[in-house]
Order: sequence, then structure tokens, then C-alpha cells
Amino acid sequence: MLDTFKAISLSYKMAPLRVRELIALNEDEAKRLMLRLRDFFGLSDLLVISTCNRTEVYYAFEQDLNTEIARLLLIEKGLTDTDNYLPYFQFFDANDQAVKHLFEVCVGLHSQVVGDMQIPNQVKQSYQWSADLEMAGPFLHRLMHTIFFTNKRVAQETPFRDGAASSSYAAVELIDELVGEHSQPNILVIGLGEIGTDVCKNLEARGGNSNITLCNRTKAKAEALAEQCGFRVADFENLTDEIRKADVIISSVMRDEPLITPELLKHVEVLTFKYFIDLSVPRSVDATVEQIPGVLVYNIDHIRNRADEALQQRLAAIPQVEAIVAQAVAEFGDWSKEMVVSPTINKLKNALEQIRRDEIARYMKHLTPNESEKVDKITKGIMQKIIKLPVLQLKAACKRGEAETLIDVLNDLFDLEKQPAIDEKHTY
Repeated sequence: MLDTFKAISLSYKMAPLRVRELIALNEDEAKRLMLRLRDFFGLSDLLVISTCNRTEVYYAFEQDLNTEIARLLLIEKGLTDTDNYLPYFQFFDANDQAVKHLFEVCVGLHSQVVGDMQIPNQVKQSYQWSADLEMAGPFLHRLMHTIFFTNKRVAQETPFRDGAASSSYAAVELIDELVGEHSQPNILVIGLGEIGTDVCKNLEARGGNSNITLCNRTKAKAEALAEQCGFRVADFENLTDEIRKADVIISSVMRDEPLITPELLKHVEVLTFKYFIDLSVPRSVDATVEQIPGVLVYNIDHIRNRADEALQQRLAAIPQVEAIVAQAVAEFGDWSKEMVVSPTINKLKNALEQIRRDEIARYMKHLTPNESEKVDKITKGIMQKIIKLPVLQLKAACKRGEAETLIDVLNDLFDLEKQPAIDEKHTY
């Protein structure tokens, strides 16, 4: 039976950020690893997923290569003391476990922010890498398209993707409410710690990156992130000028005293509205700034309340999502089991077709073209009826896990080993 799909996973659940950063793969590194795995082990149906929260490898192979693949991944990243890092990995050595885990990852059940809306696109990108390198066979193609359809069901039938369940995403979502979803405001992000960086990634996913500026005391960090996301960088010394030009200011600066004060803004003329979104604790935007006409301030409590409401809604939807996933996994399992009997079905069809052809060939020369056409049509109809019951029985046996016995019987009865496995010309 088909039981060859396996996976390794390194995620935030078992590995701290410092380890995840060491093992994360960009596109070039992921593709290079895939080529190594193909050359070393001859793997097929290979998928590599790497995000800030997880790095995973899915593959189809008879033998369990999980430990070997983890070691190769570590060595590719320059980590030769592999034994120290193996405990951070989770291994899935059974087909059903690996398939179920991939479904759950893709719909966002295992995301650090439950229902993360970025993960489906990240997985699609990984799937594209597999397709580009011709490492996606029929099994992986069917699996991924089943997962994408399941994602669509989750989005349409549950509130699992509604609202913003993280503070950084809630802040970006708030921008659309304040200035309009289709507008392109000038956005200034001050401070690029973990929260500020996460805000930038959500802004990048939002699109319309031409009007976004980063400002950080360590300019090199701002420049690296700006290059990655396509943003502009400003000097911290020019903060007042940058605030003057911005419509929305998102601040996540860690300091004891507020950075943005009425004194800092005394020469900033507010012609319409200027929105400050303060994600810092303690606050980096002085509350009295809101006394300036046209200035509105939203602090971390505003943002967290929005995120908490969305998170509770998503958590309540988990049973619905799990039920959809369980149904999809079961249906995919039935299909994957039927893959095992497909070669036997095709061989049986070929054997019966050969008998039909041999027999009618003996009489065709004595028939008119019209009679030949009728005989051909009649005998094909007979073949359809003969083949129908064995095919149904084979598929039913698959679901019961008993297909091997029927396959052996059919092979013996019709000497199917002599038949080609696939013949696309003749299907009934």
C-alpha cells in the first residue's frame, strides 16, 4: 500500500527563535537543498517550506530518511554539530501523519498566530519551487490542490480567517479603516524590533509599498529590511521631517520615556489628519500629543483589544476547521489508496482490450465499414460492463485495506505481469 510520504519539521513549538533563524532557508537555499536531496537520495514529491516560524521538508520515499535529511539540512546551513540540533526537530515517519500535519500547517492550525493568513501564500510559493524543479509528481499535485480547496472551504465556511489576531497585523488592518482600504497613505515605521519587523512584513503583504518609510536608530537594520520589503529608509536624525511627511506613524520603540511628544511636533503642521499607532510598552507616543488638532493616537491597548476579539473568534472556529480538515484528509486518503490499484486496473483493461481486438480482427475483413463500426461499438460496451465490477471491488477493497489479495488474484487470472502498466488510449 502507499505509505511513503514523510516529513521533518522545525517550528516555534520546539525551537527558539535563535535556532529557527539559523536554519531558515531563502528561495535559493531551499532549491539548492531540494537538488541535494534529489541527487543524494533520489527523492520524489519533494516540498520545502521555510517561514520565520518553521522550516519543513516533505518527501515521498519507501525508507525513513528523516534523520538523514535533518542532518543534511543542518550541514547545508553550516551547522556541523548536528546532534545538538536534532532534538529541535519533529519527525513524521507515517504517511497519514505527514499528510495530516501538512493540511493543518497550511490552513493555519499550527501557526503562531492562529489562522495566519500568510501561510497559504507561503506554501503556494514552496509548491511552485517543487514544480519549477520538476519535483512534484501526481501524488504531491493532488495533495496540494486538495489542500488549496480545503483552505478555500475554511475561509468561506468559518470565521477562522476573520479579523486580525496579532497586534502587528491589527495595526496594519487599522490603517485601512482610518484612511480607506484602497488609498496609499504615507506610512512611517519607527523602531524595528520584533514587533516593528512583523509590522513591516504585514505591510509588505498588504501591498502598495512605494509610500512606506523605515526609521531606526541602527540604520543598517532598517536598510536590510527595506531592501527585502521594497521600502524607503530615513535617518533617525530627520525624524521630525519624516513625521511631517507621514499620514500614519507606527511606533514600536523600546525606551523609558515617550519619543514622540508635543515638543517634538511643535513645528509639524497638521493640515488634515495624522494618525499615530503606538505599539510600545511603555508608550513611545505621549498621550498629550492627541491634544494637537488633527492628531489621533491609538495605543497598544486599542490594538490588543481588536486582536483579542479576533483571536477568540478564531479559537472558537477551530472545531469547524478540524472537521473540514478531517474530511479532506479522509477523502485524499481514499484517493491515494486507489493510486495503488490504478496500475492493476490499467493492466486489466489492456488485457481485455487485447482479447477484444484479436477476436474482432478475425472477422473485420468480412464486414462492411458500417458493420465494423457497429461490432466495435458493441464489443466496447461489453468490455465496459465486464470491467465495471472488478474496478468497483478493487476500489472498495482499498478502503478496507484489502486490495493486495484482489490484485494478486487478478494478476494470476489474467497474467497481468505481461501487460503494460498504463495505456491512455483505452479507458472504460
